[in-house]
Amino acid sequence: MSTTLERVNTAADARTNGMATYEAQRAALDARTATALAMGGQDKLAQRRDSGHLNARERIAQLLDPGSFNETGMLAVSVVPADRGSSPADAKITGTGRIEGRRVAVVSNDMTVKGASSSAVNIRKIARLKETANRSGMPLIFLGESSGSRVPDSLGAEAMAAAGQDPQQYCRRRETPWVSAVLGPCLGSSTWYTCLSDFVVMRKGAFLAVSSARVTSLAIGEAVDPEELGGWKLHAEQTGLVDMVVNSDEEALAAIRRFLSYLPSHADALAPSLPRAEAVAPDAAGLAALVPCERSKTYDMRKVIASIVDEGSLFNLKDRFGRAAVTALARLDGQSVGIVASNPMFKGGAMDPQACRKVSAFMVMCDSFNIPLLLLVDTPGFLVGIEGERMAAPAHIMNMIHALQLCSVPKLSVILRKSYGQAYLNMGGGRNSDVVAAWTSADVSFMDPQIGVSVLHGIRREDDPERFDRLKSEMARDTSAYALAGAFGVQSVIAPEQTRTWLIDALNAHRRSRNGGIGDHEMRSWPTYI
Repeated sequence: MSTTLERVNTAADARTNGMATYEAQRAALDARTATALAMGGQDKLAQRRDSGHLNARERIAQLLDPGSFNETGMLAVSVVPADRGSSPADAKITGTGRIEGRRVAVVSNDMTVKGASSSAVNIRKIARLKETANRSGMPLIFLGESSGSRVPDSLGAEAMAAAGQDPQQYCRRRETPWVSAVLGPCLGSSTWYTCLSDFVVMRKGAFLAVSSARVTSLAIGEAVDPEELGGWKLHAEQTGLVDMVVNSDEEALAAIRRFLSYLPSHADALAPSLPRAEAVAPDAAGLAALVPCERSKTYDMRKVIASIVDEGSLFNLKDRFGRAAVTALARLDGQSVGIVASNPMFKGGAMDPQACRKVSAFMVMCDSFNIPLLLLVDTPGFLVGIEGERMAAPAHIMNMIHALQLCSVPKLSVILRKSYGQAYLNMGGGRNSDVVAAWTSADVSFMDPQIGVSVLHGIRREDDPERFDRLKSEMARDTSAYALAGAFGVQSVIAPEQTRTWLIDALNAHRRSRNGGIGDHEMRSWPTYI
């Protein structure tokens, strides 16, 4: 491949030097362009096709509106003279285009060229594109797949001295949304930019880690399973680095397009809204049937949310991680909203450190990009136990309330059944929301009345059932939705079927018209992984 490219480029240069005409110069340009578009050559592209995965240019074509891609740096090559003939576009394809008519910036790693490894030239390409995206207000998309830093180019003191010349290279101030797709082995910059992104989608079979399984195995002196080191189950279920898992490149690219449809192009704009006439309301009559009145019975909050927001608009994030909480984007009467909800289907809705982390990061994103927050509450409090304390539960609880209290977007809260203890505050209770409603079934206290009886009176139900039930009933009278409304702890008590209408009216009432709906963005530099 190297010899072929060098021969093409040498011939083109000879024609240009020998014939000082625009026709000759155009022929030379066309030859170099064809060389860049050929990527790693026919054999490597055929191997991609046989693997069932798209190549870097096919991914761009699938992601963007047809004919909208404007490439920058197509003729860039390696800074190493010996590699200039074998490094078309220097392994990373960059440029701008459109998704649903809106401008975006894209980096697509080309594994057919030197394993999409990072080099001095392609790092400059990415830096220039980042500047363009920030300055022009465009989302930045990374289609990740890379073998990491290019070796031997990066070895030695001289190479290291040349690195790190951009002291802002990995700063995130959330000027524009960042999105990453993990579509193969992701090492080096592909991993770093993934960790800095607002939305990460990962294809099954892909890999994300600091180092490859081979390097890790050599470093620690034992065999390493790539899936355990950086597979989709690890990142979707344990680390929380991945928001969504898909089966193919095509599904990943479709997920990116859908995610961006809920967000503005930059932090100083509102998210796009659909016409109200296109917002299909779900059937509210069945909402009460989804939530049992008995507080001890579980249900899936995701089904409740789908019965409130515009039909077909629910887009769950980190659905496999911190499952006691739901974080999702959706539309309400055509407007983009962020949903934070406890989910009694998992751990009874008791929030653990993972759920707190998940919610905190989601609130940061919504506040940074002017997306109102809806909080749906049915939680017995925070999960207690040794494991949670070992995971620094108190710190995660405080991070979550800190994020909520810094949010400057509209915050609307609905208490469905129960909200106890500190979780009452963390889930928008009191003045932590702009306005709060409670279903008629709501129950609010420092703790569940059943537990409260045992703590306060020192008896268990099996000790004295009659007295226990009497004391529990007395304690429960002061925890009802009406007791809370009487103390103005909530501003409305509503029936389940009124939830959607109440939320739409509240959203309209609390829209930030004085500043055009643009928030304060106090969390724009909040760490992307807490």
